Amino acid sequence: MQVFGSSGTRGVANEELTPAFVLRVAKAAGTAWGADRVAIARDTRYTGRMLADAAASGLASTGTGVDRLGVLPTPGAQFYAEREGVPVIVITASHNPPQYNGVKLVGRDGIELAVSDLEDIEQVLLAESATVAPWDETGRVREIEGVTREYVDELLAASDRETIADAELTVALDPGHGAGTLTSPEFFRELGCRVVTVNGQPDGHFPGRDPEPVPDNLEDLGQLVRATDADIGIAHDGDADRAIFYDENGEYVAGDAALAALAAAELEEGDTTVSAVNVSQRLVDVVGEVGAALELTPIGSTNIITRIEELEEKGKRVPIAGEGNGGIFFPAYRLSRDGAFTAARFLELVAERPVSEIVAPYDDYANVRYNIEYESTAERDAMIDAAANHAQESDAELNTRDGYRLDHGDAWVLARPSGTEPLVRIYAEARDSDRASELAEEMYETLADAKADA
Repeated sequence: MQVFGSSGTRGVANEELTPAFVLRVAKAAGTAWGADRVAIARDTRYTGRMLADAAASGLASTGTGVDRLGVLPTPGAQFYAEREGVPVIVITASHNPPQYNGVKLVGRDGIELAVSDLEDIEQVLLAESATVAPWDETGRVREIEGVTREYVDELLAASDRETIADAELTVALDPGHGAGTLTSPEFFRELGCRVVTVNGQPDGHFPGRDPEPVPDNLEDLGQLVRATDADIGIAHDGDADRAIFYDENGEYVAGDAALAALAAAELEEGDTTVSAVNVSQRLVDVVGEVGAALELTPIGSTNIITRIEELEEKGKRVPIAGEGNGGIFFPAYRLSRDGAFTAARFLELVAERPVSEIVAPYDDYANVRYNIEYESTAERDAMIDAAANHAQESDAELNTRDGYRLDHGDAWVLARPSGTEPLVRIYAEARDSDRASELAEEMYETLADAKADA
């Protein structure tokens, strides 16, 4: 696909991702869907309303009615899509920096579009063959109120409120000025938790921290956990489809460790789980201990969703899936990543024992991640070629499902181009932090040299 990456299309707002481009995407989606109505939601980004207005105009020009949902977490938009049976366009760049924005497309079943559906829309877009309605048949736009409240009610109905409330937990919450500011504080309070917040005001400039919930951006959350004697810290990204945790001591919990702990609680013998090619050995260990199966896909929610659907069609039970970035699926609830629901499932575990004890069995691995920016396709291609040559010269087991993953037995390293930013990402994992750093730095130097020579 030329337009849609691993999770929609994104770019710097008003430079790469312009209102004109979003209008074209919306016209193509409205044409391909052929729906009477399409909903539009957005996160809190400064350019969100501008781009949502463009999407509404594009849809209306094809004769499609538009439901404007306003600021809403992506999983809340997916809830609306499933309930109403209408597709949704979500204006969000998820975890990307504040200057970015993006377009994510959700089907009428509440699930992000499969690759084949995205290709249909892309074909209309590139061929410029969108429907043009007569002036008196253009779509009407209506504002929909109350969806945030209805989404919270659905979360509450799907959660074990009694177990969580009986534990009388204190939750330190960092929704990062994103869409989760409108739903998660209320949700956790109604679960019976005492809630204290940082970066809890919706603000598209993200003044307190960047939207990506990584340790460098979450120091305030760790401090809040310690200052308030909280039982857990919870952080979201910009559209609140991810959840990252801190333990009761204010220490960061690796997303891979949280995924492994949740998988251990969910998986049974004979089950299958799905993750991406950068899967941690933590999850591999859990799968082996339980007697389940693990399926790997290229990185990105669209790829994981497609594989889950294929497995379920074959009669396989997939109770949990996801990646170590905090984006976790519980398909029995909905085939979507939902940061608030993921946090509620983790709170059920915390009701029984402290976070540090829950993740202790999965603390034996060290992870290192580097990003290398590029300014041209020549630089990107030079780095990817260098990764390929590096792989060929190595005696490690090679996986090319998404980029180049070298498995050394005791450790692994992966280099792949980002599907959402002009970056090549490098991941490494080992039981020893020096070993992980060594592998990551070796790959980084190889790619950096290739970029410099491009």
